[in-house]
Amino acid sequence: MELRPIDVTQWPRREHFEHYRDRVPCTWEMTVELDVTDFAETVRATDRRTYASQIWAIASVVNRHAEFRMQLLDDGSPAVWDVVHPMFTVFHPDTETFSVLVVPYDEDPARFHAAAVATMERYRDDHRMFPQEDRPRNVFDISTLPGTSFTGFALHVRDGWDHLLPIFTIGRYRFVEGRTIMPLVVQVNHAVADGFHGSRLVDELQTVFAEAGWLRR
Repeated sequence: MELRPIDVTQWPRREHFEHYRDRVPCTWEMTVELDVTDFAETVRATDRRTYASQIWAIASVVNRHAEFRMQLLDDGSPAVWDVVHPMFTVFHPDTETFSVLVVPYDEDPARFHAAAVATMERYRDDHRMFPQEDRPRNVFDISTLPGTSFTGFALHVRDGWDHLLPIFTIGRYRFVEGRTIMPLVVQVNHAVADGFHGSRLVDELQTVFAEAGWLRR
């Protein structure tokens, strides 16, 4: 998959990109609560694994939108990956540490689930932080806090203005009036995405989790 340079002379976002890169570099984040009732019920009914399925759901929406597949070239100009792959954390209870794994994104949820489960099993007892060799560059981050449900979360990345790809944090489910609610944090670089783009991303994520028939494919 290629990293394709953007012709900034024809790019409608050029002025906004330059403003939030050069004058007011910043990231922004929001914590949202998604109704995942249908998703949770379908996971149980199909014996799919929750985390692997959550990862596919997020990756499927991220890959729909160029603004969430962007990276800087060496000269600081923007470019877009054809596809980005989820890079996610897995916890080791015995050492209270985690490893970071990558699974190639696949539009087919069943194939992705099988690959994700196999990867987690393969590295289950490997306690290195980055056990895989030759990790690709076109990755975005997902982590999970399965022991805590929250309504706010902040991640501070020092000198993170050059990091254009989104960062996601998943929280523990909570139950409200018979519905299953999942907290999710989305961190975005303002140079590539505004509130409009973040809101659209969240709306599409809600649809994917609320209409979880894809888990039966």
